[in-house]
Amino acid sequence: MSAVQGCKDMKTVGLLGGMSWESTALYYQLLNQGIRERCGGLHSAQILLASVDFHTIETLQQQGRWEEAGSFLADLALRLERGGADFLLLCTNTMHKVAPQIEAAISIPFLHLADTTAEKVKERGETRVGLLGTSFTMEEDFYRERLQNQGIEVLVPEKAQRLEINRIIFAELCCGKVKEESRQTYLRAVADFAGQSVQSVILGCTEIGILLKADQSSLPLIDTTHIHVESAIRQMLST
Repeated sequence: MSAVQGCKDMKTVGLLGGMSWESTALYYQLLNQGIRERCGGLHSAQILLASVDFHTIETLQQQGRWEEAGSFLADLALRLERGGADFLLLCTNTMHKVAPQIEAAISIPFLHLADTTAEKVKERGETRVGLLGTSFTMEEDFYRERLQNQGIEVLVPEKAQRLEINRIIFAELCCGKVKEESRQTYLRAVADFAGQSVQSVILGCTEIGILLKADQSSLPLIDTTHIHVESAIRQMLST
């Protein structure tokens, strides 16, 4: 299939976003940039977006009402499918905790962010990684086990670091705030990983890439947002 043909028959991607909108805006930008780079001219990405009020989702997270959050997102996913989406992205690492509920509600493919991340780690030939993200992502099994089941050892920071990393995500990055002292907190966590023979660090929250860049880090960074987008573009242009 030629690139021109792939662009002509481009699939429509459905985005479940708003968690937070700061990172969803990056998804939208990267998808459109990627399609333009591959297709040229005035081509842009065919996107359907359902963007939620993150206050609602964050409240459900903190209260442990995950099944309710999953039902809410599953309903939106079904609306995207009915609206014409060919496959679906959930634009957040943490809410992949409810991915099974979303997948059960739809008949179109669901591009799981942890799977695309695992593919990238294996493509790099690595087996031992560090993970930064919300406390839910770093501490619970729904994300780490998905990687571990593919032969990837996953390390997380110690408890005090996890608490501060989580605080920075919700209090700063989700509100579009980028502070140098917070960047240094993340860089110290990366440096600690380096002392544990970690090969690379997964930025397992879609907002972290707003704060931490590859040229600032002592270890290679795996930005899940960029990886998710790359996989989505391949699927959009596949037959």
